[in-house]
Amino acid sequence: MRARKRFGQHFLHDPAIIARIVAAIDPKPGERIVEIGPGLGALTLPLLRKVGELDAVEIDRDAIRELRAAAAGMGALRIHEADALTFDWRTLAAGSRSLRVVGNLPYNISTPLLFRLLESLDVFRDLHFMLQKEVVERIAAAPGSDAYGRLTVMLAPHVRVEPLFDIGPGAFRPPPEVQSSFFRLIPHATPPFPIGDTSAFARVVAAAFGQRRKTLRNALKSLLDERTIRAAGVDPQLRAEVIAPAAYAALAARLASQSTRDELTG
Repeated sequence: MRARKRFGQHFLHDPAIIARIVAAIDPKPGERIVEIGPGLGALTLPLLRKVGELDAVEIDRDAIRELRAAAAGMGALRIHEADALTFDWRTLAAGSRSLRVVGNLPYNISTPLLFRLLESLDVFRDLHFMLQKEVVERIAAAPGSDAYGRLTVMLAPHVRVEPLFDIGPGAFRPPPEVQSSFFRLIPHATPPFPIGDTSAFARVVAAAFGQRRKTLRNALKSLLDERTIRAAGVDPQLRAEVIAPAAYAALAARLASQSTRDELTG
């Protein structure tokens, strides 16, 4: 079966990398494992051997047919023919078992898919993914680094990021043109800082990084004036890439409060 470009398919095939990934996930019998985009089953089959049952979300009908044949007699493989961007993850979280998610994510939908998964974060125990290395570097970046950006800040209140190891192009068929990285996301049991109004948080972060070469005073002028930015404990002369996620939460709280006052007086 040929990989399909429209699905962003790059099939993992390196046995050493597959074994390393399975060891990092360390699946145990009785755990609810969910794989996004199983493709031809490079990870599906060894995971199924470990736990005896597995859910997989796959959009490609041809891949589903190949996967069913490969997994026949190996355990309870439940394949959900669906788009991961619209799939309802809560339907798999019946009872008290939290979901453990794994996937070789298509690079072309990785960011919207991560945001989609955040909407159901309370049903996940952990998430293990492969993505292009530069995206993982952005996710795990520290304030002040070149990689630090909107994706870093938006994930920070919700998950801890653990980059695990890099994977070369040759581990996939066809080989992608970029390096990949395997990493773990662990939902915070308690948020490291309150974000209150999530819509306000998203608006502030988007505005700041939408004009990241400008100071916050200029980038946020349509949302917050200089005095309000200072009142949040943030220097309005700084640029977006040096502001810690918690400071964005403080700015969002000011925006939410300001909006409430405007509604009351309007």
